[in-house]
Parts: sequence; C-alpha cells; structure tokens
Amino acid sequence: MRHDRLLCYPWGWNRGFDQGVFMQYRKLGHTDIDVSTIALGCWAIVGDFTWGEQDEADAMAAIDRAFELGINFFDTAPGYGDGASEQMLGRALAGRRGEAVIATKVPPNKLEPDALAASCEQSLRELGTDYIDLLMIHWPNWDIPIDRTWGAMQKLQSQGKVRVLGVSNFGPRDLDDLSQFDTPAANQLGYSLLARAVEYETLPRCAERGTGVTCYSPLAQGLLTGKFASADEVPETRARTRHFADSRPHTKHGEPGCEALTFETIERIRSIAGQAGVTMTDLSLAWLLTRPAVVSVLAGARSPQQVETNIAAANITLDQSTLTALDDATRPLKESLGPNPDLWFSGDRVRIR
Repeated sequence: MRHDRLLCYPWGWNRGFDQGVFMQYRKLGHTDIDVSTIALGCWAIVGDFTWGEQDEADAMAAIDRAFELGINFFDTAPGYGDGASEQMLGRALAGRRGEAVIATKVPPNKLEPDALAASCEQSLRELGTDYIDLLMIHWPNWDIPIDRTWGAMQKLQSQGKVRVLGVSNFGPRDLDDLSQFDTPAANQLGYSLLARAVEYETLPRCAERGTGVTCYSPLAQGLLTGKFASADEVPETRARTRHFADSRPHTKHGEPGCEALTFETIERIRSIAGQAGVTMTDLSLAWLLTRPAVVSVLAGARSPQQVETNIAAANITLDQSTLTALDDATRPLKESLGPNPDLWFSGDRVRIR
C-alpha cells in the first residue's frame, strides 16, 4: 500500500517548496518509518575508481541541499570509500540526526556474528551516532547460514543499536531462505528502465511479503541522463555492466553484451520523455516510483545542482499511455538481459539467486 503524503515536520511543512516540489514519503516496507521517495545515495560523493575525483565541499553541500529539499533518507555503506562516505554523512547530519533516516550495510565477508557486530560498531563510530535506522546485508554470503547472520542482526536490534533490518541484492531463493526466520523491512536492488530483471521473480516476492524495495543505479550509472550518445562515450570504469561487451577493459561477466540494443532503448526513452514534456532523468526516476513494492529511489548526487535535478521526479505523475510506451520500449532489452539480476556477473559467478 502506498503512503504518499506531505509530512508536517517540526522545521516546516514546505520543505522543497523553493523548487516547486513537495517531497513525498512512503512507509519503509512493513515498518512505521517514513522515508522520502527520493533518497540520497551516498556512494558517488566520495569519489573512487567508478566515479572519479570528488570535491568534498561539493559533496557536503549536496547532502545539505538534499536535506533542505525534503530528502530524509540517506543510504551509505562501509565499502563506499572505505568508511569515507559514512564519515562524511555523519558530519553533514550532525545536529539533525533525529530528522534523518540512515541506512548502512554489513559487507558479505563480515556476516559471522562477531564480525557483524564489529562492523556495526565501526559504522556507528564513522556516522557519529548511537543507532542506525536500517542495517542491511550488503551482498549474500552463501557460506554462512542466514539464521546465524540474521540472529546477530536481531541482537543488535534488541540492544537498540539498529531500528530495522534489511537486505541488499537478495534474489528469490535468498528471500525464501530468510522467510523461514523473518521478513526484511527492505531489499535494495539494482533496478532501472535499462535493468528490469528483478521484475521476473524478486519484485513479486517483495510485494507479497511487505518488503519495501529501494532502487540503486536508477539512472544506470548515468546512461539514463542521456549524456552519452554511444557506448564508446561511457567512461571505462562505468562500462562494466552486462549492457557492455566483454571486450571492455573492466568487464567480468563474460557475455557479448547488448550495446546496440541498450543505446537504441535509450533513444526510445529519450523520445518518450520529450513527448511527456519531462527530462529523461525525471522520467526514469518517476517510472520506478510506479513499480510494485518500490518505496524509494536512491539517486546519487555529487553536487547541490544534481540533487535539484533528481528531486523533481517526486511530484511527477505518469499517465498510463506513457507507462505502456516505456514498457514497450524497454521490453526487448529486458528480454535480452534475461532474469539474471546481477548487473556485473553471469553464469556460476552470479551473486544474486
């Protein structure tokens, strides 16, 4: 069930009004936590191999601007800059921690109980807080029984260090295994108009069980902004997904890719956006918010201007003809990529099952 509405926060009911946008909020899965439908994904703000150098002042300003415009949901992880993202987010939210919902993760190599507890404590220190709103398993680890990992997470929850528990990159089999013990509040998945594999099995599982979906890579690492006219214009460090040929330097999937079809699809989306009178970015983010179980879209931003660009999608309503056109335009690519939701690996190296 959707819970879109304006919230009356202590700091004013009109947050985001200067952009002509009222932020929308939804319940995080089966919990009572309200999260903004546009969240700030805090991976790119640290700058790294994938994103290149990042000015810290711009990153801090992006977090400030997101907060000013009504974003209350911030997603980070220890792996983003080896703790730098958590540190930066903690500094930026100092003095207003109680008004934010912070999600962070436990790496897959730290899912044994003692290591998991230590990872959580480290995240608490980096964030400068005494509790985490949403703690997630970043990737499954099939060598460690899920009941052992989940039990350790529940212990942290009982200690008041974590409010609710979730997962990331859990496919149908992993969700079924976990369902014997509990239902996660959230499942963070790679999902966009160019990557719809989660629709085959994972999204229906989440919708049936009340697990909220938060979407990472909603703009396919920049492809859906429309700034790249061809695969050759995409930076090598981003041309690693199964959209790209395995001849690209940093790919590991071993597939031929579908570069021509990907960019044909982008052009179709660009045309639909023009007909709808919105940007490709707005269209792509707004489309995700129409999908079953989706509660929030994790839109990365490296500057205040990028935050302002992303936030407009919160108030866009797409009519049925536009939704049908987008489905038709992206279905061939969906079928070409198939039901494998791992954007980077295939075959026996797939990390999502």
